[in-house]
Amino acid sequence: MIQTEQPMISVKYLNKQFGPGCPHCMNPESRKLHKNFCTVCHTVYSCQDVSFDLYPGEIIGVVGESGSGKSTMMRCLYFDQEATSGEVYLQAYKDGSRNLFAESTQQKRYIRNHLMGKVYQNPMLGLRMDFTSIGNIAEKMIAAGSRRVSEMEDRGMELLEKVHIPLHRIKEAPKHFSGGMQQRVQIAKALSNRPPVLLLDEVTTGLDLSVQASVLDLIKALQRELGISIVLVSHDLGVVRMLADRTLVMLDGKVVEEGLTDQILEDPQEAYTQQLVHSLL
Repeated sequence: MIQTEQPMISVKYLNKQFGPGCPHCMNPESRKLHKNFCTVCHTVYSCQDVSFDLYPGEIIGVVGESGSGKSTMMRCLYFDQEATSGEVYLQAYKDGSRNLFAESTQQKRYIRNHLMGKVYQNPMLGLRMDFTSIGNIAEKMIAAGSRRVSEMEDRGMELLEKVHIPLHRIKEAPKHFSGGMQQRVQIAKALSNRPPVLLLDEVTTGLDLSVQASVLDLIKALQRELGISIVLVSHDLGVVRMLADRTLVMLDGKVVEEGLTDQILEDPQEAYTQQLVHSLL
């Protein structure tokens, strides 16, 4: 639900490039690229001036083909990679007055541990596969300063129950679980410190359709119950249709269209979006 409040998170002119750049490609006004690639110096411009606002309790979907910059954007937002330039403001951090990209490493760690959660496409990036499931949740809580074992156990059991992990399996390591169960443990871990913002990067890719449906139902139920704001990256327009209030379409590192999800899927304006909708729906 979109509200007339301050954005929960505001992203302004996010850029991420891989490579040094050269006179042929450095100036955004006169930049000559093959898609997002400079044929002279081989620099890749993965994100080019990506901007959007995410409001309290809203789910924003980000779609586009492989290589469009969706996952790079998410890695920058969660500080898995350093943005080349740009600004991001989080309402829950110093009332949205500070550019998170300019904060110290220590402050970025605080933001990751307290104010954001991320669920990765590959559970091995988000979980310690040899820890117990409840141990994974405890790890995230310890990183945020928790020290009371009973509190961590109670929170871990509450969350794992919420994501439908049987209580008799909470001491098992995620390496013994199916892909769908691993994603549910990741979701529980991401929610452990009650973050106001959740980043979901291709969370249903590679899962069977029935498992996909159960994970999506879970995300929708948790979002409604907890009122969290979500950035959802997916190449699957069915996933975005089910979950997202608004949608951004990315191509070659740029946002080429944005709007209400129903409007984007039923009346796309850009030629690329039309092609995407017709090929994938």
